[in-house]
Amino acid sequence: MKYSLVLVALLSAASLSAAPQPMFASSAEPQEDVLEQGRDLRISVLGQGVSPMNTFSPAQAYALAKRAAIAEAYRLIAERVKGVRIDGQDLIRNMMIKRSTIRTSVQALVRNANIVETTFKEGLCEVEMEIVISHSQFK
Repeated sequence: MKYSLVLVALLSAASLSAAPQPMFASSAEPQEDVLEQGRDLRISVLGQGVSPMNTFSPAQAYALAKRAAIAEAYRLIAERVKGVRIDGQDLIRNMMIKRSTIRTSVQALVRNANIVETTFKEGLCEVEMEIVISHSQFK
């Protein structure tokens, strides 16, 4: 009995003296891009699109996948620049969640975005797109 009390006392003293460690390292958190005067901000994203299975030709599959990848790249740029609006709604009956709905949306006008690179492998098209924003555009 005395042995277990001494063991509990040692373990609790060791745990109290140890410095608490953060659960997540702060260096792993993504850095937010900030637009500063006199400095351009380059935003680069990677949009992905998948070709549908019921196409008439490989050219049509490529065109549809590329269009989807470009649309996603534009959306990703808009999300980075303007942010995302999130709306949520829960339906509760008898103290239980019956339905939970989350809707996300983004509204922006994206101009002067450039396609840097396009790759197409095994039905997946990836489009790297970038935009350069300067402080003078917002005056």
